[in-house]
Amino acid sequence: RCHFAWLFSTFIMANTVQRFVNARLEEEKPIFTKQRIDFTPPEKINHLTVCNNQLCMSLGKDTLLRIDLGKPDQPNQIEIGRKDDAKVYKLFLDTTGSHLVISLNTNESLYLNRNTQKIRSLSRWKGHLIESIGWNKFLGTEANTGPILVGTNQGHIYEAEISTSEGSLFSTNPDQYFRQVHILDEDGSPAPVCSLEIERGIESKYFIIATTRKRLFQFVGRVPEGSEQQGFSSIFNQNADHFPSFQEFPANLGYSEIAFYTSKLRTSPRSFAWMMGNGVLYGTVDYGRPDSLLSDVQVWEYPTDIDFNFNKPISIVLTQFHFLLLLPDRVKAVCILNGQVVFEDVFPDKFGSLKKMIKDFAVGLIWIYTEKAVFRYHIQRESRDVWQMYMSMGKFDLAKEYCKDRPECLDIVLAKEAENCFQNKKYIESAKCYALTQNYFEEIALKFIEAKQEEALKEFLLKKLKNLKQGEKTQITLLVTWLAELYLNRLGTLEADENKRYQFLDSRDEFRSFLRDSKIKECLYNNRSTIYDLLASHGNVEDMVFFSVIMQDYERVISHYCQHDEYDEAIDILSKHRDETLFYKFSPVLMQHIPKKVVDAWIQMGNRLNAKKLIPALVNYSQIGSTQQINETIRYMEFCVYQLAVTDEAIHNYLLSLYAKYKPEALLWYLEQAGTHSSDIHYDLKYALRLCAEHGHHKACVHVYKIMELYEEAVDLALQVDVDLAKSCADLPEDDEELQKKLWLKIARHVVQEEKDVRKAMNCLSSCNLLKIEDILPFFPDFVTIDHFKEAICISLEEYNKHIEELKQEMEEATESAKRIREDIQEMRNKYGMVDSQDKCAVCDFPLLNRPFNLFLCGHMFHCDCLYQEVYPQLSKHKRSKLDELQKKLLATSQVTKSRRPKKDDDTTSLGKSQESREQIKSDIDDIIAAECVYCGELMIKSIDKPFIDKQKYEEEKLSWL
Repeated sequence: RCHFAWLFSTFIMANTVQRFVNARLEEEKPIFTKQRIDFTPPEKINHLTVCNNQLCMSLGKDTLLRIDLGKPDQPNQIEIGRKDDAKVYKLFLDTTGSHLVISLNTNESLYLNRNTQKIRSLSRWKGHLIESIGWNKFLGTEANTGPILVGTNQGHIYEAEISTSEGSLFSTNPDQYFRQVHILDEDGSPAPVCSLEIERGIESKYFIIATTRKRLFQFVGRVPEGSEQQGFSSIFNQNADHFPSFQEFPANLGYSEIAFYTSKLRTSPRSFAWMMGNGVLYGTVDYGRPDSLLSDVQVWEYPTDIDFNFNKPISIVLTQFHFLLLLPDRVKAVCILNGQVVFEDVFPDKFGSLKKMIKDFAVGLIWIYTEKAVFRYHIQRESRDVWQMYMSMGKFDLAKEYCKDRPECLDIVLAKEAENCFQNKKYIESAKCYALTQNYFEEIALKFIEAKQEEALKEFLLKKLKNLKQGEKTQITLLVTWLAELYLNRLGTLEADENKRYQFLDSRDEFRSFLRDSKIKECLYNNRSTIYDLLASHGNVEDMVFFSVIMQDYERVISHYCQHDEYDEAIDILSKHRDETLFYKFSPVLMQHIPKKVVDAWIQMGNRLNAKKLIPALVNYSQIGSTQQINETIRYMEFCVYQLAVTDEAIHNYLLSLYAKYKPEALLWYLEQAGTHSSDIHYDLKYALRLCAEHGHHKACVHVYKIMELYEEAVDLALQVDVDLAKSCADLPEDDEELQKKLWLKIARHVVQEEKDVRKAMNCLSSCNLLKIEDILPFFPDFVTIDHFKEAICISLEEYNKHIEELKQEMEEATESAKRIREDIQEMRNKYGMVDSQDKCAVCDFPLLNRPFNLFLCGHMFHCDCLYQEVYPQLSKHKRSKLDELQKKLLATSQVTKSRRPKKDDDTTSLGKSQESREQIKSDIDDIIAAECVYCGELMIKSIDKPFIDKQKYEEEKLSWL
């Protein structure tokens, strides 16, 4: 099933990525750029060689010119100094640019070091015309060449070594030794050694390559570690037992030349090109092969326009992707990938014929010279068009490698690779490549749809989705929805086939991994209703639950489990995600079926759940539920009360009701441990009393009555249960003896009238000191004899007699105390104090007689107003209020006195009464203010813990000291 064909046009409008235009914005520079050196030789150039930025050329007959290309304005000219007809045959310069060997046509050789001006003769080399030298790149230094190989025109290979030292007393030549190690031949006769190359592989293995006119020889051998200075004789000796490996071609130019490509100086070559009669033998250099260094060889024939009678190739140079052939009048560059000529440069006749082409491996420049001029080629971005060749050859990985920094070219390669994979029915690989291109989305999608390749289409959409940015929300939404539909189609097809069970499981895992992708999480959340609809339309319940979990839509998941009676899974989800709201919503249903697991989950949640919100579900199922549900309800309520210390009244009331109905043995224990004071308990006392009364729990009712301080009701109810319980209740009102006596009388009445037990009634007298025998006698019937009360009556009479004696003693003590008090009063009436005119107030330190004052027995004297100010702050609130009220009354009395004048007898009488009232007020004020000395009395003792400076004034006082 696929409903998304309509997405094409929408996606095209949303996908505004601009396609690449395969066009050049500016003309690119050519790969090979020729430059003529601004140099006019004084004589014709015979030979030229360049290496490591050092250029040496032979001019005329007897001149050698050396130029350091780093300092081209400082040429060095040296005269060879030959008097005979000797001419320079060839020049050889080592890789360091330090050692120059000059081969003369007279079979002599000369040596010149870079750091000297003196040309020295190589006497041991005399008699040999040198054709080639294999330099030692591993041991050669500026002062010593190390062991090297020398090839002659007679096919002989010699090993030699050249040193710049002056030698010993008997030997002053620079050549240390010169010994033959091998002879090359062609068709049974010696042949010139056209080229020599020495390379070192792994594990001290050496490879020596030597070429003649039509043969290429390879010598492979090991040199013991640490013995490289001994030379290469051992390698040739190892190949003496069997004929050395070689390749031979029938055609013959009369000479040959081999060129190597090295990416960096002093590194091993990566490829080679051998110019010989049949063409150019090209291959790579593989140092891991046991017997041959050359690998993947192939022969590229010379271009058809080369006529061997007139313009045979003279020299060859190898670059990374081309080999350049030097002809007498031009240079041709041939691509090593397809053998096509990609560059041709014709030289004017005025410069003469071209003689030689040399590449400086150190800087990558190519040099060409004629007798009159020197030219130099620069190589720029040689690999820029290589990707096209690799693409046409079907080597797409290499093509992508060489255009990874050019997006427009990379897109072409990817499109070509995708098309190639599609044609070869590699649809998945094709989809992966198409997803990386900028081709039109709808074309590619329709291509896979028409081919009925849903897996490839899915892969394509996944790759496209991965390449989208987070801001492209429309495109992400469309792709995610489409992919979800494809996954569901696939799962539906596989699920119906029992033989594809493992494929179904793998596809489901893949689909769920897709839903978990963090990149599309926001998209899935914003469009979750659409995904739910898709899942529902396919009937895929398991994945819908999985998707709900990913979206954290746990309510939907739990609801699904509950609808399918999978309550254990539902409680597992609740316990795992600990959402309080979901607990409140689904607990009623779950409590009905799995009460124990639900209560365990509640207990695990602890304080995060509000137990009050769970009560409706508990009440519902505790009324109609099974014993297990009721027990679990009680267990959770006990957890809330005893473990969580919940104080909510509703919780305690509910637990109380459960105890009263289903667990009466725990009811009284709960009430007792809950507390005995109304301020300590958390349940409703009236509700508890009613509940206990309804269910006939009298002891519990008695306990509640005691807490409510309804002692009479408690005793009345306790008497129905147990007399001892009633006695414990009667002793509770300790502060109210009258009530206590009344309660004990109730108990005594009950014992006498109901139980008719005289002995118990007598025990009541001993239990309560407030009861006397005469209090309980009226309760006894008339037929009771006095013998039952004899002992009690005697005890009562003895107590009365004892009490009378105590009263007599108290009266005598009171009479004596009254007598002493009267004597003290009489003595105080006659006591007086003397006040001098110089005495001062103890508070303000002003003369005491200036205004009204108080004199105390201790000797302290105070002005009345000063005493008032000292005493007032230390009085209690009650006394302050009373003092303020008396002051107001005194003020009111004074105003009335001033306003009245004594005209009649009534007025005089009224004034007298007012005066008397005023004096009484003053006396009351003195009773409060002057009751005791403020410095010697109780007020001073109580103020001992008060600070000297008031807290409000402390900060002000502290600041005043700063």
